[in-house]
Amino acid sequence: MATILTLAGDGIGPEIMTQAIDVLKAVNEKFSLDLTLESGLIGGVAIDATGEPLPDETLARARAADAVLLGAVGGPKWDAIERSKRPERGLLKIRGELGLFANLRVAKLYPQLANASSIKPEIISGLDLLIVRELTGGIYFGEPRGIRTLENGEQQGYNTMVYSTSEIQRIGKVAFELAKTRAQAAGTAAKVCSVDKANVLEVTELWKQTMIQMQQAEYSDVALSHMYADNACMQLIKDPKQFDVMVTGNMFGDILSDEAAMLTGSIGMLPSASLDESGKGMYEPCHGSAPDIAGQDKANPLATILSVAMMLRYTFKQEDAAQAIEQAVSDVLDDGLRTLDILDSSEAGLKQVGCKEMGQAVLAKLI
Repeated sequence: MATILTLAGDGIGPEIMTQAIDVLKAVNEKFSLDLTLESGLIGGVAIDATGEPLPDETLARARAADAVLLGAVGGPKWDAIERSKRPERGLLKIRGELGLFANLRVAKLYPQLANASSIKPEIISGLDLLIVRELTGGIYFGEPRGIRTLENGEQQGYNTMVYSTSEIQRIGKVAFELAKTRAQAAGTAAKVCSVDKANVLEVTELWKQTMIQMQQAEYSDVALSHMYADNACMQLIKDPKQFDVMVTGNMFGDILSDEAAMLTGSIGMLPSASLDESGKGMYEPCHGSAPDIAGQDKANPLATILSVAMMLRYTFKQEDAAQAIEQAVSDVLDDGLRTLDILDSSEAGLKQVGCKEMGQAVLAKLI
C-alpha cells in the first residue's frame, strides 16, 4: 500500500483537486494500484487555520507519504502579511524540506488544441518538449537575502544566486538520463540544451562548465548544446520543436516553463513533477491559484489530472495507468469539450464547459 497526500491549497485549488482525486480513485480501482489518499493544509488556508503556511503536521505527513499532489497556493487575501509567512513560503519550504530538487515540466501540444495556441499551428504541431528545472537552489533560496537600509537612508533589496558543483551535477544527471529515455522511446537521437547566462553571471559559467564536463565524461551519447536564457525565450517562440530536453536553474526554469506552457494553448494544460533523488515526488499544475475565477467553476482541471498521470509514471512506475489518463484527456478533447482558457471561438463544434463537467468527462472515459 502506498500513500498520497493531497494538498488542495487556495483559490481554484480545491476545485481542480476534487476532479483530480475523482480520476485518481478511478484508476486506483481500475488498475488495482492499492493507493491510499490523505489530505492536508498548505498556503493561505493553512495560515488561516494555524498561522503557518506549512504546518508541522502537513510537513510530517508529506515526509511519510509516497507522493504529494498539490493544487495551488496564494491569493491577494494574504499579500499584506509578513513575507516569511505568506502562502508561497509554504510551497518553497515543502520543496526544500523534501529535497525536491528536480522539477519536470512537459510542454506537449494536443493536436486538438493547435488553434488554441497563440503560435501558428505549423510551428507548434507535434510539440513535445521537457524542461528540467533545478528547484531547491539558485536565487530563490540563496543567502544572504533581504531588504536593508543604507547609510544614506535609501532602501536596497538584494538576493544571492548561488550553485555548487554537486547541485549542478545532480540536476544534470536527471536531464541527461531523461533525454536518453525519451530518445529511446521516440527512436531519435538524445539531446539536451543547457540554458544559462554565462556571459554575465559567474554562477552560470560554473553551470555551463559542469554540464560540459558531465557530457564528456558520462554522456557522450547525448548531444549537448548551450543557449543564453534571453535567446532561449526567443527560440521557444520562433522554433520550439528544435528542443527536446532543456535544463536550467531555478529562476530561468521558472520563466521558460511558463512561456512553454502557452505554446500548448494554456498554462491550464501543463502538469509538473518535482522529484527527490529517490524518485519520490510532489506533483502539481504549473498554473497558479487564479483567485479571480476561484469558486466560479471556470478553472481548467486538466493540468492537475495530467499531473496525476505524471505521478503514476515517475513515482509509482504505473505506465499503463498513466497512459490511460492521458488518453482519456485526449478523448475528451476529441469530443470538443473546452474550458474557457482553451476555447477557440472561431472553431466549430466545440462546447464550453466548466471545471466540474470537464473533470467528470475525463472520469467517464476511465470507468
